[in-house]
Amino acid sequence: MKPWIKRTVIGAFIGVVTLGGLAACGHRPHGPMSDEQITAMRGKAVERIAGKLDLTEAQKAKLGVLADELIAQRQAMRGSAEPKAELQSLIAGPQFDRAKAQALLEQKTQAVQAGSPKVIAALGDFYDSLTPAQQAQVRQFMSERRHGGWWGRG
Repeated sequence: MKPWIKRTVIGAFIGVVTLGGLAACGHRPHGPMSDEQITAMRGKAVERIAGKLDLTEAQKAKLGVLADELIAQRQAMRGSAEPKAELQSLIAGPQFDRAKAQALLEQKTQAVQAGSPKVIAALGDFYDSLTPAQQAQVRQFMSERRHGGWWGRG
């Protein structure tokens, strides 16, 4: 698979699984999501994608693994602190805390680098399990995504 296609597909599935699940719920919850909310969001997103692509049980299982890896990556990126509080702490004093901002960026970058191989492997396993027709549907979704796409709200 060409690198630009991998990046595009990864971006799409991250968006679909994390944000698409929220859209399926109809609203964005306030504050951090509980484990139950994350599990519900994951289930709705997997079911929605499985329905759109008419996935087999084996493909659906691979999509579930991908969703789990994306959720783990999201939690690693988020860390233990509240993102809003982290950002507010950068401007709490009379000057922007550049050193703390750089450390925060490095922490998030390390989380992405550590988890990315598992996400890429899960995405590759899922995409490679799709039939040519299903892969064409994914490519169609990617090309239409700029205009709402067929997984979007509209």
